Amino acid sequence: MPAYAKDDKVICFFQNAGKFKARYSTLGFSDKANLDEGKMWPTSFALKEMTAAEEAKIAALVKKAVS
Repeated sequence: MPAYAKDDKVICFFQNAGKFKARYSTLGFSDKANLDEGKMWPTSFALKEMTAAEEAKIAALVKKAVS
């Protein structure tokens, strides 16, 4: 499965639903991602379908994660 790194540290990864026989694919972020918000925040997201709206949300999350 694809993963994206910065400075040799995995920042985010994708798990395909078909490969894992799951209901949805997962976009996940490691503890190296810069997504901290307060005392609790999501580290993975379920993805049933890729549309332009989801693509924009993913791009924004990845941009924030590597900032």
